Amino acid sequence: MKFLFEFLPIALFVIVYKVYDDMFIATAVFMVVFAIQLGFYWLKHRRLEKMHIITLVLVTVLGGATLLFQNKDFFMWKPTAVNWAFGLAFLGSQFIGKKPLVERMMGHAIEAPAAIWRRLNISWIVFFFAMGFANLYVANFYFQAETRLNIAAGKTVELETCPETYQEPILDLCRQAKQYENTWVNFKFYGVIGLTILFVIGQAFYLARFMKEKDAQPAPTEPNNET
Repeated sequence: MKFLFEFLPIALFVIVYKVYDDMFIATAVFMVVFAIQLGFYWLKHRRLEKMHIITLVLVTVLGGATLLFQNKDFFMWKPTAVNWAFGLAFLGSQFIGKKPLVERMMGHAIEAPAAIWRRLNISWIVFFFAMGFANLYVANFYFQAETRLNIAAGKTVELETCPETYQEPILDLCRQAKQYENTWVNFKFYGVIGLTILFVIGQAFYLARFMKEKDAQPAPTEPNNET
């Protein structure tokens, strides 16, 4: 349930986008839900994890810039910024401190040799950086389509009002950009959640032999990854 709860803002972002066909509304909903989510976490634990704070800063800055400047590019960069920030944090812990970050997060439930923790930490580093690049790869199709559209129109085009404002061939470029925007939204939901679940399942199998038998509660196997 905790794992699914972490992805609630993403799920609501996609639902709102599909209903209203407007990324700015969906972005605003994402920011509000994420803030409420962290509020509940703080009320329950009276603290926020470092990962929460990193994500909160990036969501606020990039989500706020998206709404302030009415530019979707900022929010499309957010998953990459979040994943790379996490990747750097895990990478730094590989060399700074007595324990890598993944051991600090999961060591209460799992006893494993230091080499296993370092190997596991590296796997998270690779995962976070790979997810950041994957997001950029998918988003870049929209960025290119958006650039072609704006050059052809001679100004910045709002996709939401494009059908009422333009005719062919500009309208066809609008459709292409909207299609790539929708592809990115689908990737943000199905791709990010799906790949994370697969990674966590693989990690769970790898760590099963190290689980503490006395632990009644299952160990969390993933850091908070709100992208």
